[in-house]
Amino acid sequence: MSDVLLTVRDLRAGYNDTEVLKGVSLTANRGEKIVIVGPSGSGKSTLLKCIPLLIKPWAGEIILEGTIVTHEPDNLRKIRSKIGFVFQQYTLFPHMTLLRNVALPLEISKGIQRREAEQKALSVLTRLGLGGLASKYPLELSGGQQQRGAIARALAIDPVLLLLDEPTSALDPELRYEVVETLYEIAKEGRSMMIVTHEIDFAEAAADRVVFIDDGIIVEEGDARQVLEHPKKDRTERFLRRLRAGMRK
Repeated sequence: MSDVLLTVRDLRAGYNDTEVLKGVSLTANRGEKIVIVGPSGSGKSTLLKCIPLLIKPWAGEIILEGTIVTHEPDNLRKIRSKIGFVFQQYTLFPHMTLLRNVALPLEISKGIQRREAEQKALSVLTRLGLGGLASKYPLELSGGQQQRGAIARALAIDPVLLLLDEPTSALDPELRYEVVETLYEIAKEGRSMMIVTHEIDFAEAAADRVVFIDDGIIVEEGDARQVLEHPKKDRTERFLRRLRAGMRK
C-alpha cells in the first residue's frame, strides 16, 4: 500500500466569478499531521472543503487512496465515509442528544444498526472525556464540549483522513485549550490529519508539516519546525510574526 494518502494537483476553485484557489498542489502521507496557515480569505478553508467535494473544484484533481475523487461523483457517499470533517462551528443537531449526533453518521454512511452505532459512539465519546454527557443536548453543553462532540462524530466513522477547519476559532481561551488538548491526543494516535488553524503551539507540538497559503497559492511548505522557526519566504515570516504578536495581546 502506498504511503501517499492524498494528492491534490493544480486545484482551482472559487465562488461565483471569484477564483480563490489558483493552482494548489500538495500531497499528504498516511499518518501525517499537516497544519495549514494563512491570512483570512487566502483559500485555506476552501481547500479543505474541496477534498470531500463540499465545494466543487473548477479544475484540477483530488486523489484519495488511489481514487480520483473529482471524477467519482456517483461514489460521493463512499468517498465521504472515509473523511471526517470538523467545522469552525460545532454543527451538531440541536434536537438530538450528543450520543445520537455521533451515532447517526455511522448508521447513514456505514450502514451500522442503531444499537451497534450507539455503542461505538459511546465508546468514542468516553475516549474524549464526554461519556457522561452522552444524553445531553447540544444547548446543554459548553462550546468546548460541543466542539469535542463534533470531533467525536468525525472520529466515530474511523476516517482515513481527518479534516479540521479552524476548530478553535469560535471558542474563548479556556475552552480553546480543551479542544487543543483533545487534538494533541488524537495526533498521538498517528491518524492522518489536515488542520486549518492559527494555534501555533499545536503546530509546533504536533504537526509534521506546515503549509502557508496566501492569495490562493502555496507560498511555502515544509517540516513544521523549519517553517515555523526559520521560514524561507519573507511573506511567511511576516505572517508568523504578526500571528505571534496577536497571540501575546
